[in-house]
Amino acid sequence: MKHRQGDVMLIKVDALPDGAKREQVKDRIVLAYGEVTGHAHAIKDKTTELYKFDVDMFLKVLNTTNLVHEEHGAITIEPGIYKVVRQREYTPREIRNVAD
Repeated sequence: MKHRQGDVMLIKVDALPDGAKREQVKDRIVLAYGEVTGHAHAIKDKTTELYKFDVDMFLKVLNTTNLVHEEHGAITIEPGIYKVVRQREYTPREIRNVAD
């Protein structure tokens, strides 16, 4: 199962990778900020957990929640584990994240 909101995609996976570390979160989980607008793809649900493994991010969604963004409609995310994938843009000089 995949969910996409702008340049952020969530791909459901079977399990967290061995060695994934849970990140401490204060108010919300921010998956990406827009370079131009500063708006964020975020989850405000306190039961959703964020994990990092090397450069990859994962979400452990314990209860149905919403991924929100100021310029996109909210997306409902069902319980499960998801890998967070950012859309990337290739240019001859560099590979970079796509701006919102």
